[in-house]
Amino acid sequence: MTDNRARTVFLLAHTGRPAAVRSAELVVKGLLRSGLGVRVLEAEARDLPLPDEVELVKEATPQCLDGCELLIVLGGDGTLLRGAEFARASGVPMLGVNLGRVGFLAEAERDDLDKVVDRVVTKAYEVEERMTVDVVVHRNGDIVHTDWALNEAAVQKVSAERMLEVVLEIDGRPVTGFGCDGIVCATPTGSTAYAFSAGGPVVWPEVEALLMVPISAHALFAKPLVTSPDSVLAVEVLPHIPPGVLWCDGRRTVELPPGARVEVRRGAVPVRLARLHHASFTDRLVAKFALPVSGWRGAPH
Repeated sequence: MTDNRARTVFLLAHTGRPAAVRSAELVVKGLLRSGLGVRVLEAEARDLPLPDEVELVKEATPQCLDGCELLIVLGGDGTLLRGAEFARASGVPMLGVNLGRVGFLAEAERDDLDKVVDRVVTKAYEVEERMTVDVVVHRNGDIVHTDWALNEAAVQKVSAERMLEVVLEIDGRPVTGFGCDGIVCATPTGSTAYAFSAGGPVVWPEVEALLMVPISAHALFAKPLVTSPDSVLAVEVLPHIPPGVLWCDGRRTVELPPGARVEVRRGAVPVRLARLHHASFTDRLVAKFALPVSGWRGAPH
């Protein structure tokens, strides 16, 4: 008990969901009962029935995770991506509990809360690193914006009645140009997110690659592209069209003026995810999408 008290876990929850409030209460009580310290944002604590022993922090900065062993995130995909921002900036591993729909970033479901607490208390988890992308926006030769993403950087049109006119480039060479609703530049982790909805391939997380997936392209050649993780992807917005917009992980956005150039490359800083079990990605894929596998006999013995 005394040894555990030196350990602290940060809890991040979507307090607008009743399920998240109930789940947070169960997780906090379980961790405190086992002697671990728990830290929560003060703004979220107002909506959570928390014991007095919980440590509250005022500002939502990476420094608020200083000294924490783990970041537990309770919520849907949006909350998990918010947690990923904390995890990347602080270097603290994130353990996601899915309270939404698909939740590929999550390691556990709401019915697994007792198991989550037990694994955290006994340190029965492993940490893996997920590739990110760094994003740079150029205009007239100047850098006007920098960002990053765990899932994807998406260049999209703003005007509903006009297509976005772009030229795609890989490793300094033009590939093709067309009108479209947008372009998704994704990581393997993001292959099951926006890129998946746009018709891109599902890429296993251990595969190191970058994806470039057109959205509703008006072109004969507009196939999804998979490149080396060391490639540099670029999307040039033609100068004679209305402005576009850049979205990173669907959370951070900036306007792209005509003539803007967006470069996407492998991120310098990964996001660390805590894993509770060794289930293969294939099994996760089948379970998340409820894929029909009845009749499978397995390999012959």
